[in-house]
Amino acid sequence: MTDHTSQAELVRRSLKRRYRKERRFRAYGIMAIAIALTALITLFTDIVGKGYTGFLKTTVTLEVTMDPDLMYLDDPTDSKQVRMADFVSPLVAAVDDALPGATADDQDALRRLINPYASTELRDALIENPEWMGTTRTMSFLVHSNVDVYVKHKGDAAYSIKLTEQQQSWVDELRERGLIETGFNDVFFTNGDSRDPAKAGVLGAIVGSLLTMIITLVLAFPIGVAAAIYLEEFAPRNRLTDFIEVNINNLAAVPSIIFGLLGLAIFINLFGMPRSVPVVGGLVLTLMTLPTIIISSRAAIKSVPPSVREAAEGIGASKMQVVLHHVLPLALPGMLTGSIIGMAQALGETAPLLLIGMVAFIVEVPEGFFDAATVLPVQVFLWAGSPELAFIERASAAIMVLLAFLMTMNAMAIWLRKRLERRW
Repeated sequence: MTDHTSQAELVRRSLKRRYRKERRFRAYGIMAIAIALTALITLFTDIVGKGYTGFLKTTVTLEVTMDPDLMYLDDPTDSKQVRMADFVSPLVAAVDDALPGATADDQDALRRLINPYASTELRDALIENPEWMGTTRTMSFLVHSNVDVYVKHKGDAAYSIKLTEQQQSWVDELRERGLIETGFNDVFFTNGDSRDPAKAGVLGAIVGSLLTMIITLVLAFPIGVAAAIYLEEFAPRNRLTDFIEVNINNLAAVPSIIFGLLGLAIFINLFGMPRSVPVVGGLVLTLMTLPTIIISSRAAIKSVPPSVREAAEGIGASKMQVVLHHVLPLALPGMLTGSIIGMAQALGETAPLLLIGMVAFIVEVPEGFFDAATVLPVQVFLWAGSPELAFIERASAAIMVLLAFLMTMNAMAIWLRKRLERRW
C-alpha cells in the first residue's frame, strides 16, 4: 500500500512539473508574440507619425495682378517676351498687398514665403490664358518649403524653423485670414522627384517600380517554374543535378548586393546596357528572385500526392501529360504564392539597384522600359539622406506607400492560394 501511494505521488509530481513546463512554454510564446507586436506597432507608429504630414500640402491664395509694366510683358503668346519676362514681381506684389504692414525693405523676405516654382506656374497659366493679361486673378500657389515646415510642425522640437520672427508673424496672420491652408497633397502622387520638397512626388518611383517588377515577373516566373519542373520531374539523379541543387540553395542566401555587382559587370560593363533603366533593374532582380521561386516551386511540386501521378500514368498519360495536365495545376497555387513573396522581397531591395545607377536624380516620369527611372526604396534612400527637413516627412510618406505595395502583394498571394487551392 505504501509503495502504491509513493508511486501515485511520484506520478502527480511528474504531472505537475509537466504542466508547469507547458504553462511556461505558453507564457514564453505569448511573450514572444507580444514583443513582436510591440516592435511592429512602434515601427508603424513612428513611420505614420513622421509621414502623415507628407500627404498634406500648404498653399497660399493670392490676388495676382498681371501688370504688363511690372512683368515687362505685353504679349504672352510671344515666346521671346515670355523668356525675358519677370513673373516673380507680381507674386511678391500680391503677397505685399495681402500684408499691409510690409515695407519696401521686406521684398526679399516676402519672396521667400512663396515656392520658387510659383513663377513657373504663373507663366504657364498666362501662356494658356493670354486674355488674363492686365487683369487680377485669384490664384493658389504652394508655399516655400520652410513655410510648409513651420505650418505643419510649429512647436515640434524635432524640426528647426528657418523663418525669421517677422516671417512667422506674416504666416500666422495669413493663416488667421484663411489665405494659407493645408489640404491633401495631390502633388505627392502626380509629380516625380524635385529639388524642392514641396514639388517632390513619388509618381516617377511608382512607375519605375512597376516597370521593373513587370520585367522581373515576366522573366523570373516562367524560368523559375520551368527549372523547378525539370529538376523535380525530369532531371536524372547524379552529381551534376546535386551540384545544381546545392548552388540554387546557396544562391538564395547570397546578399543582394552581390547580384548588383553581377548585373553591373555583365549587363552594363559587358553588354553595354544603359544605367538606371527598368530593364536592367528587372534583370538584376530576376537573378536575385530566381532561387526563391525555384525552391518554392519545387516544394509545391513535391506536395502533390504520388497517387495523382500514378492515376494519370495508369490511364496511359505520358510523362509530359502527367506534369502539365495534373501535377502543374495542383502545384500552381504554391508556385504563385512563392513567386509573389519573392517579388515582394525584390520590390524592397535597394543595394543591387544602387550599383546599376538607379540612384540617379530622376525628375521625369518614365514612359518605357528603357527610360531613366528610379524605384521606391531608392527614392526613400535619397530623401532620407537629404539635409532638407521637409524631405524627412516625404521619405516617411514614401515608406508608407512602399508598405502599402508590399501588403497588397502579400494579400494577393494569400487570396490566390485560397482561390486556387485544391484539397485531396
